[in-house]
Amino acid sequence: MFFALLFVIWAWAESVSSPDGFAFVQEQMSGVIGKIIAIGTISALTYHILGGLRHLVMDMGYWEELESGNNSAKIVIGLWIVLTVVVGVLLC
Repeated sequence: MFFALLFVIWAWAESVSSPDGFAFVQEQMSGVIGKIIAIGTISALTYHILGGLRHLVMDMGYWEELESGNNSAKIVIGLWIVLTVVVGVLLC
């Protein structure tokens, strides 16, 4: 997520600098590299949110046993993969 943030900050700065800069960022984001960066960024953010929700539930006293903890981790990874594929399909 850190490296994606560097790209986002650059894109924001470039896009507000001039109309040509905005057009350049639009062109980059509609290309293959821009889509890969967008999918990767959204994927990392999705995994971070799902993991945070899992830990929130664990903080409330659920899914703390070995078996249920492993199952919840597998569910989070499965949801993350499904959501990443959905985002990839929507962006392409």
